[in-house]
Amino acid sequence: MDSADARAAAVNIPAGTVVLAATPIGNIGDASARLVALLERADIVAAEDTRRLYDLARRLGVYVTGRVVAYHDHNERSKADGLLDRVETGATVLVVSDAGMPTINDPGLAIVRRAIERGLPVTCAPGPSAVLDALALSGLPTDRFCYEGFLPRKHSERVQALRALLPERRTIVFYETPHRIADSMDDLLDAFGPNRPMALCRELTKDYEQIRRGSISEIRQSVIDDPPRGEMVLVIGGASNEEAEAAAPNTLSVEDLAVLAIDRALEDGLRIKDAIAQVVQEHPLPDGSLANRKQVYSAVLAMKS
Repeated sequence: MDSADARAAAVNIPAGTVVLAATPIGNIGDASARLVALLERADIVAAEDTRRLYDLARRLGVYVTGRVVAYHDHNERSKADGLLDRVETGATVLVVSDAGMPTINDPGLAIVRRAIERGLPVTCAPGPSAVLDALALSGLPTDRFCYEGFLPRKHSERVQALRALLPERRTIVFYETPHRIADSMDDLLDAFGPNRPMALCRELTKDYEQIRRGSISEIRQSVIDDPPRGEMVLVIGGASNEEAEAAAPNTLSVEDLAVLAIDRALEDGLRIKDAIAQVVQEHPLPDGSLANRKQVYSAVLAMKS
């Protein structure tokens, strides 16, 4: 038994548990000993694409002994309870997607939610993540970031989504595809301007991995000059304080909040303090904090006097 087989044999396979396992996003060497052991010994393997599962197993030199079922976007809700019935009888159900971590733009969320509702254990065998890889390699701030998934396909929806992110101070991460990247770069330029820093990360962990770093205008030009292939991750620098404040919706004054609270109390039959609490919660300040309720209450009293 070689060292890899020994590590896999030493892995504990939890009975009566759903296990979400990350699969390589490109480099087969990133497969963990836990993934190998789970593929070999899980009672059921729920795979986004069964052909890709068997190809992964072949490349890892693994024989899948458990029952393999197709578990994808179109059937995950209908199949979740049947899989969990097996978990309830002691089976280990392994959930894998084509690449990366299940539930992150991939199937898996339905079975996690139903397992929680039914009080059944769920665990995770972590591993490769295109989001975290791209973030780490971008050179942009990593202490705070937001992940927005794939940009919308339609131009109008994409523009609306990007405009909503104008005041976002955190580093922003998107997925994008080769056939939409040129249009998306045009929309990023229109929404954020030419100077925001960004990184376009493609073919992560593969032989042709490439990280393009620069301003939005520079990356857009590189996409025109040398159209990128393969799925990619876009990492965009967050808004500066000045950009965030300029893009934030107009802030309501204490007096404006007081007027809204009085109207809310009359319309909904609320105590004025409850109406103030609701109105203040619904209208955060540009930095995300909330107005002082006591100041709003004082303004209400002044209006009523």
